Amino acid sequence: MDNNKVQKNRENWKKKRRMRLIKSLIVIAVLILAGAGVLAGLAINRENRRKAAEKAALREAIEEEEAKLAARRALIEKADYLALGYDYDGAINLLMQEENYENDSELAHAISGYVVSRSQLVAKDVTEVPHIFFHSLIVDKDRAFDESKWGSSTVAGNNAWMTTVDEFDKIISQMYENGWVLVRMRDLVTVNEDGTFSKNTNLLLPEGKKPYVLSVDDWSYYHSYEGQGYAEKAVLDSDGNVKCRYVDANGVVNIGDYDVVPRLNTFLEAHPDAAYKGARGMIAMTGYNGVFGYRTDAAYRTGENLDADQRAWLEAHPDFNWDEEVKEAQKIAEAVKASGWEFACHTWGHLSVTNASVETLMADHEKWKNTVANITGPTDTIIFAHGNDIGSFRDYTEENEKYAYYKGEGYRFYANVDASTPHWLQIRQNYLRQGRIDCDGLQMWRSLSGQAKTNVFEGLFDVKSVFDETRPTPVTASGKA
Repeated sequence: MDNNKVQKNRENWKKKRRMRLIKSLIVIAVLILAGAGVLAGLAINRENRRKAAEKAALREAIEEEEAKLAARRALIEKADYLALGYDYDGAINLLMQEENYENDSELAHAISGYVVSRSQLVAKDVTEVPHIFFHSLIVDKDRAFDESKWGSSTVAGNNAWMTTVDEFDKIISQMYENGWVLVRMRDLVTVNEDGTFSKNTNLLLPEGKKPYVLSVDDWSYYHSYEGQGYAEKAVLDSDGNVKCRYVDANGVVNIGDYDVVPRLNTFLEAHPDAAYKGARGMIAMTGYNGVFGYRTDAAYRTGENLDADQRAWLEAHPDFNWDEEVKEAQKIAEAVKASGWEFACHTWGHLSVTNASVETLMADHEKWKNTVANITGPTDTIIFAHGNDIGSFRDYTEENEKYAYYKGEGYRFYANVDASTPHWLQIRQNYLRQGRIDCDGLQMWRSLSGQAKTNVFEGLFDVKSVFDETRPTPVTASGKA
């Protein structure tokens, strides 16, 4: 072989080897770079995950702290609400349940403020507490006072015994402005260890504030009210609050504050300082037409002993289901009690207890227990219908058969009607008895016209500015309450 050719082959081989070496180095470099990129990517991912974890932990810590702050704010707001209703002990105890409350400057400051406010309260004389009451409110005066449609007797009853929505609003607002604070009947007594009553000497309110009791009679929407401008039944709104169903003169159905219970609830929610420790009123219930506008008496179920109104109502409601009616009424009762109201017996048949025999009262009360208490629950309070009483102004005694019977049935709180004086109260070992003032057209007219010996509304509200001038006058004591 020629030397030149050998040399050329050798050079070609060297050249190919260099090329292979270069390619190998390039591959190695690429692999190194790729590996470095992977390692860098992994490092970046690790860093990103670390940062994300730190952010998540920080966000969780912030959310946890915000939740604690929100819970504390809600706790203080709840305590403040209790304090607005003069329940300073309740407000203090609520905050002291918080762990390490004494080391929390905000909670400690709130507690010290409640302690100072509590120290400024003064005891009120419970024997000077007035008790006012209402029947269902007139929503549409034109219909309620239309003699051409209802006749003079019905209109006279509406005019004498009822209060209009506008009058009610003025009464409650003026009493609030005049410093009156709603309390319960049971707030007037102390129950001793042996179960006996004594005067509550520790009913504490700020200087200038004055306690009063409120009740409502006959929240049943009797058939005799139909079409006369009253609400027709109690209902629950979408939030579970008690409201009333009202059908206006054009047949339009409305749900709202069309009677005392929801109307006062709404007022007191906006003015918690108008009620002592969340107090509400007492609702005196009959049963012969059912309760709250629900036809829950046994007669509607059995079809026996129906009067003309009941028979007509059942004929107009062929799909009526007594069991469902009772269930709906029970829902209303539970919501009413949850909002702070209490129930009282008003006798099943709206009886005159003065004239009825003990046997009649016993039979009536059995009906009340079976067709009212099964919905409202038991009660220890009886409010007598027609302003009657089971005795004179002298103390009840065991010799009084009617008292002995009702006492045996568990009644300890009694109320009649007495608009001759701003307040009347008996507190004895085994009972409390209180006189009530009717805030209706008749009593307001008597005060305005000078027929009343005493203007029992003086200091409560201004009758002249409250009395609806569109009422038929004079207002006379006639018609059915």
